[in-house]
Amino acid sequence: MKRKMKAAVLMLTMAVGATLFAVQASAENSAGGDTEFAPDNPDLAVATFAGGCFWCVESGFEKIPGVVEAVSGYAGGHVDDPSYEEVSSGGTGHTESVQVYYDPTKMTYEGLLQGFWRMMDPTDAKGQFVDRGNQYRPVIFYHNEKQRRQAEAAKAKLQASGIYDKPVVVAIEPLKKFWPAEKYHQDYYKKNPIRYHFYTFNSGRYQFIEKVYGEDYELDFSRFKPDAMDAPSTSKGFDPDAFTKPDDQTLRRELTDLQYEVTQEEGTETPYDNRYWNNKRAGLYVDIVSGEPLFSSRDKFSSGTGWPSFTRPITPDAVVEKKDTSFFTTRTEIRSRYADSHLGHVFDDGPAPTGLRYCMNSAAMRFIPLEEMAAEGYGQYIDEVKGESGAGN
Repeated sequence: MKRKMKAAVLMLTMAVGATLFAVQASAENSAGGDTEFAPDNPDLAVATFAGGCFWCVESGFEKIPGVVEAVSGYAGGHVDDPSYEEVSSGGTGHTESVQVYYDPTKMTYEGLLQGFWRMMDPTDAKGQFVDRGNQYRPVIFYHNEKQRRQAEAAKAKLQASGIYDKPVVVAIEPLKKFWPAEKYHQDYYKKNPIRYHFYTFNSGRYQFIEKVYGEDYELDFSRFKPDAMDAPSTSKGFDPDAFTKPDDQTLRRELTDLQYEVTQEEGTETPYDNRYWNNKRAGLYVDIVSGEPLFSSRDKFSSGTGWPSFTRPITPDAVVEKKDTSFFTTRTEIRSRYADSHLGHVFDDGPAPTGLRYCMNSAAMRFIPLEEMAAEGYGQYIDEVKGESGAGN
């Protein structure tokens, strides 16, 4: 995804781009208005984003694994079926947007959000790069309440990360109507690569993003792929007598790279960039490998560390403590009792009533919402989840 260009290549691009500009513009102005660009597959999930020039945002999303199609268009305005000329004038209230059709079995909405941050500037609400005005403002248009919650959590996490010096101001709004753009705008980066690269380089978009993220520019999307072991279990609850830990080959196949690294190689995930650090829903946290109950949301609290933290395990014998002398210090490691998964560490700087902080890795656990616990066979733990703890979360 690196877009740094050599001086010679830039000069060639500018020369050829200038030659072709008039011919391309003429062809675009006479292009048809076919707007049937969405894939005909009801199993695909849909998400909508605005990040300035929709050529760039469409290109960015179509590089994300699991995305089947990204359609350029307009959203957020008050005029039906607007034209590009009307939107670009700034009088319709619309912003250039992209509707993303993706396979939810291959990529999560969270993955799309993380990819979105690496396509635009979330601190600029008045436009994006050289494109100024309301028609280029950044927006996450949510389709349902789940998307809204995830978008707000991702925005808060981005703000807390300290990546940007300015506040994160990208808007989060309900999608009322998406109008596909004219045919000549669809897949523009593929059909007009010379002019597209000429525009993007001069806009400064990717130079800005590379400067912000540096070596972290390339996002590991495998962290956001749904996994069979990260989905609701088809078995009922957890039976220690029936559980046998899968062999290493099976674990490597069924766990994501990050889940395997954390649970089997004592790895540590990135703070403020993991699934449950800011999860406030009531429910049960179970081992990602075995499904054995580990922690209750009732005992979860905000530790300010960027990792999910608890004052105690759901039962005294739910976890195992081991001495850890790595990194030239002595710590107390926490592992699951039956799967022997590395979960994290426990520290004595937590709040009442225990004074302990069980600092865990999200990648080592699966969260089961309170309303789904009975159906998944964890009904006996509902009383341990209901109610409020003294620490809060």
